[in-house]
Amino acid sequence: MTLFETVRNAMLAGLGMQQKVGEFVDELVKKGELSESQGAKLVKEWSEKAEKGTEGLTKNFSEILTKTLDKMNLPTKDDIEKLNKKVQALSGRVKKLEGTKGEDQAEGSPGREE
Repeated sequence: MTLFETVRNAMLAGLGMQQKVGEFVDELVKKGELSESQGAKLVKEWSEKAEKGTEGLTKNFSEILTKTLDKMNLPTKDDIEKLNKKVQALSGRVKKLEGTKGEDQAEGSPGREE
């Protein structure tokens, strides 16, 4: 199982748990053990805590991923774009030099014995 799948499953489990809590609170309200306002408050508090937990998990995952990519020393998109610009510039210079060399050969370059 990949790291992405693990995180995804944890988040889905959290969402499933939120649904179960809602169902449980609804059941308590139906039985009269909680008032509707108490039930709504309880669900709201639990949802807020779950959201904070999810945000923390997402932040931690992002930090771990960033650190891992840094350790791998992979080029960034910006690095690749800079290299592409350099390659294009060098290709232009090579073409220009090849064009000049082709003209010299066609005319017979001065100072060369034939």
